[in-house]
Amino acid sequence: MEKKEYQEYISKTTPKTNELKTILTAFVVGGCISIVAEGVKDILTLIFPSFDVKSIASLTTIIMIFLGGFFTALGLYDKLGYYAGAGSVLPITGFANSVVSPAMEYNKEGIVFGVMAKMFTIAGPVIVTGISASVLVGIIYYLLGLMGVAI
Repeated sequence: MEKKEYQEYISKTTPKTNELKTILTAFVVGGCISIVAEGVKDILTLIFPSFDVKSIASLTTIIMIFLGGFFTALGLYDKLGYYAGAGSVLPITGFANSVVSPAMEYNKEGIVFGVMAKMFTIAGPVIVTGISASVLVGIIYYLLGLMGVAI
């Protein structure tokens, strides 16, 4: 099969997607997850009125990570991800899903070589990239400060 024939074959067999629908669905689902997080934050503020903003934010983050992992364990987060795409991946619940999914899949291989070894196969590169970017930005910020540039 020549290159042109192959390209024609690919264009005929590749399923067509509705980009606008995909983008809107991701936007709405991601927004709904954020609304749930805001609701959790508001409820925590009512329950713990003496807590400062940082403590409430930390508790909200912990609860959203738990919910993401819990719904992954129930098999519901994967269904949401299939429907919502990036709308379910970008919030912190998506990060929880990316840690829990491989841990569940490799559970049969044992705690150490299954769960612990495979738990960060998806999330690991994200963590490394985030830390590396933070270090790079910190170095640039420091160097700009040495040069007297106000940021």
